[in-house]
Amino acid sequence: MKKLLVFAGISVILASCNVNYGSYPGRTSYPSSTGNPGNRANTEREYNELIKTFKPETADVLNDLLNSDDPKNPKTSISVENKSPCNMVLTVSGNNFFKKIPIGAGKIGYTMVPKNQNYRLSGVLCNSTYQSTKFITTSYSIKLSN
Repeated sequence: MKKLLVFAGISVILASCNVNYGSYPGRTSYPSSTGNPGNRANTEREYNELIKTFKPETADVLNDLLNSDDPKNPKTSISVENKSPCNMVLTVSGNNFFKKIPIGAGKIGYTMVPKNQNYRLSGVLCNSTYQSTKFITTSYSIKLSN
């Protein structure tokens, strides 16, 4: 059963590899013209800027999913499936860690993070705000929809 779950996870990640995912080198804030932080136009603008330079971590994430029992590996993966019709930017922040991940509508975004830390996950999805804090010890996957 565990191998089936790992295979399903790998299949989903491989299916999303046609999108350029990866890391963005800095924090960029886009001011809202309406004062609403959930402004869809601002999210779309930020997504379009990030997607230009974002680098995928596909190999590292796949290795993590295939070798998830390796206690020596100091990192693990976070994957987020965007099941909405809107593009989004997911912000993952933790102790000495910050990354913005552009995730296209119907696509999966992912990153590697140090294990055994609290992470704040946040973003705007079709004008709805998502915020969550999770303590990550092993690979973590969520699905978001509007």
